[in-house]
Amino acid sequence: MYEQKTKETDNSVIEFIENVENLKKREDAYKLLDIFTETTGYPARMWGPSIIGFGSYHYKYDSGHEGDAPLVGFSPRKAKISLYFATGDTEREALLQKLGKHTSGKACVYITKAADINHEVLKALINQSVKFLNETYQKQ
Repeated sequence: MYEQKTKETDNSVIEFIENVENLKKREDAYKLLDIFTETTGYPARMWGPSIIGFGSYHYKYDSGHEGDAPLVGFSPRKAKISLYFATGDTEREALLQKLGKHTSGKACVYITKAADINHEVLKALINQSVKFLNETYQKQ
């Protein structure tokens, strides 16, 4: 049976951010914390040792694999800051084209610093992701 690795914890978000070694990344983490909290209306919670997540949803795939995940989140990693939004949303790509300087993988969007991106587009990505996941997973 699959054991989900990234689970919501009671660890302190502020303590986690305060332990980010790079001062600029720490400042960006606080900036993103404000943007994500204000935009979602959800309190920040730690997911696993390094992801700051907002809200949650329960997913269940046709394969039977299921678990819980944050609706949106971010993580100030050493190399880049990872932003987590819903995958599978057709509006995501159009918004990413307007975001600013970033790269993206299947699930993550990577930025070097918060100043490189358009914060209004970031808010739109956050809102679209929350809406998409709530609509997709409330049906189950």
